[in-house]
Amino acid sequence: MTINEIQDEIISEFSEIDDWMDRYGYIIDLGNQLPPIDEKYKTPQHLIEGCQSRVWINAELTPDGRVHFEADSDAIIVKGIIALLIKVLSDQTPADILASDLHFIDEIGLSEHLSPTRSNGLLAMVKQMKVYALAFQSKNH
Repeated sequence: MTINEIQDEIISEFSEIDDWMDRYGYIIDLGNQLPPIDEKYKTPQHLIEGCQSRVWINAELTPDGRVHFEADSDAIIVKGIIALLIKVLSDQTPADILASDLHFIDEIGLSEHLSPTRSNGLLAMVKQMKVYALAFQSKNH
């Protein structure tokens, strides 16, 4: 699936959940389903700057040229948010990740329901994922 198809699917899933407490519950469930990240990646160089919670992201280039992300956080809501980002961006090409406009964040109302520090953290996570994609794209050229 393309990044936009996945975003449309997420927007559709969230449109069926009216109450924001239920939406938070759904986000937490997504975080709980996130596969655990290998402890060797829970290091300062994998830690995202700008998050009030601790968030670790690792990225690897697959043999077919796609970026595979894995992540973890010590905060349940943040873990759910990173799970959403991974759902959208993981296993896509570096070029597609760099070109992506993550409109689903606004369309599901996530940005307006996060505290300013959480919003900054969300932007920091997206930025880091794009930095990884840029690094892999540069390596391939």
